[in-house]
Amino acid sequence: MDSEDAAPSFPELVRIADCLLEESGEDEDAFVRRLETLPGPVRRELLVSDLLNAWQVFYYFFHTVPDELVRERLELEPASSLVEGVEIDEIEMLVRVFRVRDGIPEIVVTDGKDPLKTFSGASAVADSLSYIEATL
Repeated sequence: MDSEDAAPSFPELVRIADCLLEESGEDEDAFVRRLETLPGPVRRELLVSDLLNAWQVFYYFFHTVPDELVRERLELEPASSLVEGVEIDEIEMLVRVFRVRDGIPEIVVTDGKDPLKTFSGASAVADSLSYIEATL
């Protein structure tokens, strides 16, 4: 990369992602630690790329392991899907969607069509569940 603020080229991003995944293996916490050492522009590009999956990004932002079905759903989606959002579950007719906007993780609670409430930051998962519980 030419500058600390420049986004990496795609081949460079592929190389970085390969090293990151190889060095961390199946250890999610090691993955997070390694990802945090990357320069901001590189990390931001990876978090919404086809080189990671949505589960890895979910764990990076929230440091929590969801139930098995949610995890499997996220593992099957590339991180690039998070720009639009990935449905993670449905609770009593309310749908939770995980997305990343401008580098900020969000959990959007919808009625299946329209957004009802958006939660952002590290507590978004817990906050969205509390909202759903209070709504029901």
